[in-house]
Amino acid sequence: MRLAGASAASSILRAQPERSIGYCIVGLGRIAGHYLAGMKTAKYSRVTALVSGHRDKAEKIAGENNVPPSNIYSYENYDAIASNKSIDAVIICLPNSMHPEYTIRAARAGKHVLCEKPMCTTVADAQAMIEACRKASKKLMIAYRCHYEPMNLRAVQLIREGRLGTIQAMESINGFNIKPGEWRLSRTLGGGGPMMDVGIYSLNACRYLTGEEPASWAGQMSIIDRDGRFNEVEENMTWTMKFPSGVITSCQTSYGVSMPGWYRVRGTKGVLEMSTAFTYQGQHLTAKIAGEAAIDEVSPLKDPAHFPLEMDHLAECIFGGKEPKTPGEEGLRDMRLMMEIYRSAGRA
Repeated sequence: MRLAGASAASSILRAQPERSIGYCIVGLGRIAGHYLAGMKTAKYSRVTALVSGHRDKAEKIAGENNVPPSNIYSYENYDAIASNKSIDAVIICLPNSMHPEYTIRAARAGKHVLCEKPMCTTVADAQAMIEACRKASKKLMIAYRCHYEPMNLRAVQLIREGRLGTIQAMESINGFNIKPGEWRLSRTLGGGGPMMDVGIYSLNACRYLTGEEPASWAGQMSIIDRDGRFNEVEENMTWTMKFPSGVITSCQTSYGVSMPGWYRVRGTKGVLEMSTAFTYQGQHLTAKIAGEAAIDEVSPLKDPAHFPLEMDHLAECIFGGKEPKTPGEEGLRDMRLMMEIYRSAGRA
């Protein structure tokens, strides 16, 4: 498994800096706000259209972002984006279970797709999304921010260079105390609880840091707070994975308690830690390696800087005819793993 580095298409873009990709943002919730803010500093990306079920909200956001009213769509007339030449790609910012429908409809409309994680809620839906984009010859990229973030890339570099020696073990946590009424508490909309929402960061990190796919896994889940929030989804999940090299990983996620995301990688020559590993800013990398000066580095990026990195990467791929570093297949691998971990934990 490989994280994104410099794209070969960069030289094409430097030669033609006036080129950019027009994005239609589908769903105007919190995550859409980060993409919209990121557009202001993106090199090759601009917002050209919006999709929302609330016309008044969409008009306000359109006015703030120079999107013409004629480029505001509802979910009912979404397919009309096919005839809008100012739209090259869509960004899916909807609840998890809605990702497949609007990805597939976008592909049929002839648009590339940047879809938020998790990719969807079932393996079958992930496969259908991939097939729809393949059939339409359109790119499907899953929004795994950490694959483009400098400190996570630096962590991978240190591991691949063998600076930590032989990797033996890894731990990671990520969670928060969720408020009542969030759509994420609906299994229909979210597909699951914290595992699907924030636990996926730890799961994916184990894969990109080891560079392997797990050979075995086991999970446990629990509900402690009987306050009505967890009638449909788990409150806590813990799981272990064993990789072909022998590396053992242990992860925890929760909707019942704050767990600022971090990971720790232990090797025969040293230990690497990343605090605030999965947030929108503030990634802090430290490493203690035998015979070397201590490493202590902080990401220079501030929110929403991760988002233009993603959008511009897809733009590079479109211009250069390359596949994204986090394609639909990457999302499918995580979907399969999460479903297997849920199964091992006894979820029906």
